[in-house]
Amino acid sequence: MGSNIRDAKRPDPDQELVAIADYVADKAIESAEAYETARYCLMDSLACAMMALDYPACTKLLGPVVPGAEMRDGVVVPGTAYRLDPVMGAFNIGAMIRWLDFNDTWLAAEWGHPSDNLGGILAAADYESRRRLALGKQPLTMRDVLTAAIKAHEIQGVLALENSFNRVGLDHVLLVRLATTAVTTHLLGGSREDVINAVSNAWIDGGALRTYRHAPNTGSRKSWAAGDASARGVRLALMSQTGEMGYPSALSAKGWGFQDVLFKGEQIKRSQDYASYVMEHVLFKISFPAEFHAQTAVEAAMALHEQVAPKLDQIDKIVIETQEAGVRIIDKTGPLDNPADRDHCIQYMVAIPLIFGRLTAADYEDAVAVDPRIDQLRDKMEVTENKDFSRDYMDPEKRSIGNAVQVHFKDGSATDRIAVEYPIGHRRRRDEGIPVLKDKFHAALADRFAPRQAGAIAEAVAEQEALERMPVHEFMDLWRM
Repeated sequence: MGSNIRDAKRPDPDQELVAIADYVADKAIESAEAYETARYCLMDSLACAMMALDYPACTKLLGPVVPGAEMRDGVVVPGTAYRLDPVMGAFNIGAMIRWLDFNDTWLAAEWGHPSDNLGGILAAADYESRRRLALGKQPLTMRDVLTAAIKAHEIQGVLALENSFNRVGLDHVLLVRLATTAVTTHLLGGSREDVINAVSNAWIDGGALRTYRHAPNTGSRKSWAAGDASARGVRLALMSQTGEMGYPSALSAKGWGFQDVLFKGEQIKRSQDYASYVMEHVLFKISFPAEFHAQTAVEAAMALHEQVAPKLDQIDKIVIETQEAGVRIIDKTGPLDNPADRDHCIQYMVAIPLIFGRLTAADYEDAVAVDPRIDQLRDKMEVTENKDFSRDYMDPEKRSIGNAVQVHFKDGSATDRIAVEYPIGHRRRRDEGIPVLKDKFHAALADRFAPRQAGAIAEAVAEQEALERMPVHEFMDLWRM
């Protein structure tokens, strides 16, 4: 690998670097729907973060990079007493949001979780607001946070529409690093040129391998990888503020750029302008902490629970129809060694509601997984691709995530085939889903905070305009323990 080009003249920045910088620095977001959805995204993401604090596997990773390295008047890590520098703050918040696989999702050629960027956004905005206050300047407001969230969702989601990084073995968190870098550079006061420079470094970082998401190596890194990526984005943004240089052909450099080295020579593609499409269409995980390709399979299994649970010993086979991506990512046989393995196994995620009529984060833990009935049902499952589900999954007018479940018994009888195309968190089911999202948020607050503090937080997010006017540091202070 290499290049014979000897001309050392630096080229103009790659078109995609410019497009991202122009969008972040200059594009006004005028969609009221996007801002309202961003408020719900903030609520949902912080609810996930609070629920993650019940799990020692998460909390053992939180805090400063080494004991004692906290920062006076630093970034608030919600639900904890930690005050950290913005990079470690981003890691902490990002890991908490992502830990239970319960935050929002985007499915396309590449899948991912755009709210992963909120770790970096909240940390950078909190840090910058307190810095400005110390200088006698006006702090950032929560509208700035919501705008950054809309733009981070858009960068990650639009690039995911046509660019499949997973097919070359790279993890989707590279898009988290990219989007976080772009929007936090702007939040920190960076210029358009600073954004170009910072984003070029984000591309040059390359990408993590997907090893930790797939059998036989599935593990807990998938729960902190997004926090790590978002923290790296904040680090690159802070470096840009020093005037650190960028690399204009980070994507296209012959032999040495991202496209040649890591994308098999393919160009990064984008067929629509950056606007607010992704936030408006984002998928919320509201009812079940499960990999999103299985959400509708879990809904279908829940519908069959009462009919099937009394007859578990009479089951002959269970047929699960899913999309191509579902087959490729979460169809697993054999032993499942840890919670990260189980919440990415469609058979496990269907077995639990068939047996128990529920699926919670606790159901992935060893205490539940030892139940022999789970693996007995898994052994009777057949997972197949439904071509219609695969087609509608990629249709930009539908973006469905269809699954169907049918249980066949030894006497030749069978349940109805229960098919669900759109999960409750889909845009087509917003009216049904938002009340459930609010319930999830309030339940998470009640589990973590005393009633007065939970009430103050709930009041802060209850009304759109009031939240948008609120200074960021005041909002974050509401979450301190």
